[in-house]
Amino acid sequence: MDLILWRHAEAHEHPDPLLGRQGDGKDLARRLTPRGEKQAARMAAWLDRQLPAAARVLTSPAQRTEQTALALGRKYKVCEVLAPGGDPLALLELVQWPHGKLPVVVVGHQPTLGQVISRLLGLSEVDCPVKKGAVWWFRQRERDGAVQTVLVTVQTPELL
Repeated sequence: MDLILWRHAEAHEHPDPLLGRQGDGKDLARRLTPRGEKQAARMAAWLDRQLPAAARVLTSPAQRTEQTALALGRKYKVCEVLAPGGDPLALLELVQWPHGKLPVVVVGHQPTLGQVISRLLGLSEVDCPVKKGAVWWFRQRERDGAVQTVLVTVQTPELL
């Protein structure tokens, strides 16, 4: 199984930085900046060339993640489990890691994506930093009778 974790591209800041919180209505309504739109388009063009047609695309209900996914030009499904502040184990269950049959692209948020990455890589830290607009591509495979999680690539929009 392939699991592609895509952090949303750069978005406008929360309009109430002192009173607002992650996942509130104003947070969910935040949109991409012009720079974020370019980041999403650049990463989407690269991803579209790499992904098989049957890949599933799942996104958080936040505007910025939907905008990021729209750049890919494929159908996507909005999943409440992927909302800001989501549970990394719930994300893995949603995508059926590691037993799913199709590649899955998850467009989501920090710190959830970083927590999933730390878990998959067996890092001692709970959270792994993920740059805005970046993709982390994992593959579960069996080699010589042992199941392995392989980090296939990490891409950032600036390096494409």
